[in-house]
Amino acid sequence: MTALTELLAVVARLRAVDGCPWDREQTSASLAVYAIEEAYELADAAERGDLRHLQAELGDLLFQVVFHAQIADEAGHFDFDAVAAAIRDKLVRRHPHVFAAAAALNLTEQCAAWEAIKAAERSGAAGPADAPGPGAGAGLLDDVPRSLPALMRTHKLGKRAAGAGFDFTEARGAADKVAEELAEVLAAAGEGPGAGRATRVFEETGDLLFAAANLARKLGVEPEAALRAANAKFERRVRRMEALAHERGGDFAALDGAAQEMLWRETKRGE
Repeated sequence: MTALTELLAVVARLRAVDGCPWDREQTSASLAVYAIEEAYELADAAERGDLRHLQAELGDLLFQVVFHAQIADEAGHFDFDAVAAAIRDKLVRRHPHVFAAAAALNLTEQCAAWEAIKAAERSGAAGPADAPGPGAGAGLLDDVPRSLPALMRTHKLGKRAAGAGFDFTEARGAADKVAEELAEVLAAAGEGPGAGRATRVFEETGDLLFAAANLARKLGVEPEAALRAANAKFERRVRRMEALAHERGGDFAALDGAAQEMLWRETKRGE
């Protein structure tokens, strides 16, 4: 018996009549948040190059896949084998240059072919089991999940629109859009107090963030990963500033703005 077969048996046992009460009461909807958490923990371990935790997080995410498949199997919808078969078929279908008699492709051509195959699946032209049929979710943006983190969804929306030709021809145009949206944020913020000001600031700030994410995409940067890296850098610097202040007999939070700025500059120079 393989480890995967044993895992399937363990999850089935947990869901049995005399199994674990907590596991038995779960549904796919109630488990969704855990899958998201595990995916983020996996991404964190991968980005840090922590292979020990990466292995553990892969296991945690696999458990979520098996758990969802078990629930679906109990309801007579599909089982884990069907899940594995579906992704196997999708990978083969989307790599004709590897698994079919197709011409070899370079990376750019491969990406273009991948998007073309996905577009055909969305329109129902390819007819795969995991794609929407004609007239059902066949719109350009219809299958970009609303449950994605906002920044990640912005990236996917922009990429999808770009696949249809609705995009800046070069990064400079995207950068100009960021400058334009920043000016609109400042203009809205500079308005006198009154009805609608907060709403306009809110909307213009959203437009600015959307434009910044699209600039990142045009520059070949995944904005979610870039922002996570920026968060980590900010945390590292703040901790260093706190340590420096403590070493000098002070409390970082009690320092005035000028002193904190000096520590910030010192910390940056030391990196």
